[in-house]
Amino acid sequence: MLAKAPSVLHIKSTRYISSSSTTSNSSAAAATAAAAAQTEAVLQSTAQPERQLPQKDTQQPVLSDLFGRFHNYLRISVTERCNLRCQYCMPEEGIDLTDGDKLMTTPEILRIARIFVTQGVDKIRLTGGEPTVRKDIVELIRGLNELRPLGLRKIAITTNGIALRRKLPALREAGLDGLNISLDTRDPRKFELFTRRKGGTHVLQAISEAAKLDFDFVKVNVVVMRGMNEDEVPAFVEMTHDEGIDVRFIEYMPFDGNKWGQKKLVGYRDMLLNLHAIYGDAIERLPLEKNHTAKSYRIRGYQGQFGFITSMTNSFCSACNRVRVMADGNLKVCLFGNTEVSLMELLRNGASDADITETIGGAIKRKHRAHAGLDILSQLPNRPMIKIGG
Repeated sequence: MLAKAPSVLHIKSTRYISSSSTTSNSSAAAATAAAAAQTEAVLQSTAQPERQLPQKDTQQPVLSDLFGRFHNYLRISVTERCNLRCQYCMPEEGIDLTDGDKLMTTPEILRIARIFVTQGVDKIRLTGGEPTVRKDIVELIRGLNELRPLGLRKIAITTNGIALRRKLPALREAGLDGLNISLDTRDPRKFELFTRRKGGTHVLQAISEAAKLDFDFVKVNVVVMRGMNEDEVPAFVEMTHDEGIDVRFIEYMPFDGNKWGQKKLVGYRDMLLNLHAIYGDAIERLPLEKNHTAKSYRIRGYQGQFGFITSMTNSFCSACNRVRVMADGNLKVCLFGNTEVSLMELLRNGASDADITETIGGAIKRKHRAHAGLDILSQLPNRPMIKIGG
């Protein structure tokens, strides 16, 4: 069973430090200075070395860019449709869905996947929209599973979990290795605020059920927004006490229509400091994984782990190994880039696998060394997240 909210045992204090509070008296000023010193000490004690951005190299394989990054991880959006309306993913007014005949068919998805796998992709993640609303999601995963002899090792999905529970056995049997389940609050009332729909209980049940099955990993994605759910970070960490899950706190990112603002951003340093005030030295850092996206930690004695996706305050471009194909067949080599290349046009105009491979390689070779900084990034046009794929 999942652990309850942080009022249960295992937490020494439920106090959550607000990074925005201010004071004018001298004692408060001294406390602020002490807190700043503590912040630096915590960050130093849990520091993890960052890779240096690589230098340009013009002699690389198809899936390598000019900076030596090999892209062995493909994310494919299989639908633009979703049964939730999350604030950070979809504009309040909704989106104009692409006509069905302009979206990739199952054979087209499998062909694109096969081309990437033959060039060295060994992990594929299906996204959306919400991939489980696609009627043939199990058959699609079964089709991907047939690519393992070509070198595919991992098949995963990112899902909101609403309709997941009843599909879990069939998905596992078809070849699914792991899941990322999105849940931004454990509070039913706030769940409706976040998603503009009901269903938080279904998601919690799906997480618990998935953790009991033999998936290679079950990760819980939590987008943290100031004034919404930053106080729930300790409760999510508590979910790792009895379950071998990986909770990942994601910094709020700007996309078209999601009303991003820097005041809503909760940086990982703030989250880590507040957790340190609760757990102290029981927080253990974990080694950075190759091509890491998360800075990972665990609480000593807990079954699972937690981490931070720090796209906004401490990017990991140097380790990037991911490219995306969206539901309309456009290739996007950087989540925050607004340059796209249509593979659909090639698919439907008789292009050979070699032609498509050449186009993919050209797009990857044009990938920038790093995405823009925070101030610039928030002003750049980009698709809504639901049309990119989570």
